[in-house]
Amino acid sequence: MATEVEKAQTAAPTGDTIFGKILRKEIPCNFIYEDDQCVAFHDINAQAPVHFLVIPRKPIPQLSRAEDGDEALLGHLMIVARKLAKQEGLDRGFRLVINDGQHGAQSVYHLHLHVLGGRQMQWPPG
Repeated sequence: MATEVEKAQTAAPTGDTIFGKILRKEIPCNFIYEDDQCVAFHDINAQAPVHFLVIPRKPIPQLSRAEDGDEALLGHLMIVARKLAKQEGLDRGFRLVINDGQHGAQSVYHLHLHVLGGRQMQWPPG
């Protein structure tokens, strides 16, 4: 199985993604949160004891391609991440990660926030 970095080297920044299929319910997924702007679910390739994703319903390919009009949506994603971190018991802290583009190791071109916790994170991160 390819690593995320290897997947990012060949990922296409256009077209349909696995997250689009999840949002259209073509791929089953147990959401831990859902509203009219976003959904959240546990990452199937968890990198920490707690690892979930928050994704917007709007198909923004990557953070660097978000528009000024997306400001409220981007803020909403972070507020949802904070609320879910509390719900998931991450009272001692968590890390929020957004990969952007090939060098950022983005392997799925639908903006998504990784929320990781449940253990001591290391620094520097990469």
